[in-house]
Amino acid sequence: MENRLCLFILYLGIMNIIGLTVMGIDKRKAKKHAWRAPEKELFLISFLGGSIGTLAGMYLFRHKTKHWRFVFGMPAILAFQIGIFLMCMLIRKR
Repeated sequence: MENRLCLFILYLGIMNIIGLTVMGIDKRKAKKHAWRAPEKELFLISFLGGSIGTLAGMYLFRHKTKHWRFVFGMPAILAFQIGIFLMCMLIRKR
């Protein structure tokens, strides 16, 4: 059981690093008017566990902070993930 928890925490850490990195790269490319990551990709990374990283990247790099889909969507994904986590913890304690 502990091995699965360690792997899950490692997975979340990697996904959040990816989320933060992709937001930084996308911001740099936006400044250079280069090809950018599709918004669906940014949301997918967030949904797959990188929500804290993408949310941190939004405000650290001041990227996508004027787009309502990101301002409300990224925190909504994080809230959903926290809710799922809390439900799993409650079920596990029973």
